[in-house]
Amino acid sequence: MIAITGATGQLGHFVIEQLLKTVPASQIVAIVRNPAKAEALSQQGIMVRQADYTDQAAFTAALNGVDKLLLISSSEVGQRATQHQNVINAARAAGVKFIAYTSLLHADKSPLGLHVEHVATEKALAASGIPYALLRNGWYTENYLASTPPALEHGVFIGAAGEGKIASATRADYAAAAAKVIAEEGHAGKVYELAGDHGWTLSELAAELSKQSGKPVTYQNLSEADFAAALKGVGLPAGLADMLADSDVGASKGGLFDDSRTLSKLIGRPTTPLAESVKAIL
Repeated sequence: MIAITGATGQLGHFVIEQLLKTVPASQIVAIVRNPAKAEALSQQGIMVRQADYTDQAAFTAALNGVDKLLLISSSEVGQRATQHQNVINAARAAGVKFIAYTSLLHADKSPLGLHVEHVATEKALAASGIPYALLRNGWYTENYLASTPPALEHGVFIGAAGEGKIASATRADYAAAAAKVIAEEGHAGKVYELAGDHGWTLSELAAELSKQSGKPVTYQNLSEADFAAALKGVGLPAGLADMLADSDVGASKGGLFDDSRTLSKLIGRPTTPLAESVKAIL
């Protein structure tokens, strides 16, 4: 059986959609915090089990009979390393034979502060003795497109990425790769640096928004401190605002760019172009 953590999350539900194309529902275990949110999965014949990243014992029980585990990284930045260690310990106790983990693009040398917990998890996997693969995901296009409404309203897209190239892909693109790696054999020991086929700058994103919306949008580059302050000013929690500002600065240093096209090779199709994602959100 194949288990997916965070199965009702933003990435997890796309992974399950993809998995169902090649794997019987009866062979999929959706591990969730809140089973009430997973009723649609149950109705499709998927086994839903409740476990929280903080509860190692519950995870051990949830992984009973599971051969392969897709560990989708926790959303709780600052607590991830401990939470992921709990899941890895549970997988070892339950006899899981393979883990695929959604890490960060070039985690071992990334300038993004986010890399620290991903590197800790990669080391924990290496120490676990369980065969594993690393899905080092680049940025989700959706991360930036979430700022489309205020950009269109004010005519300005703000950030701190300078002219750094961002090789993003959609969650559905990354999910297709995760589903392939967890469903197939032969991926143990592999490290996949996953990113979109074409890099773009935030200036180019602003230009694309202008072109498709018919409203003038320009990119305004801010310092890390000013960008974080602006995000906090519109209500983002301090930790999230600081993380996003740090990630933008990391992008300015090339931290979100990769031109190997490993992702499109893995999924057997081009990644979703920025213009297509912009069209969809508009």
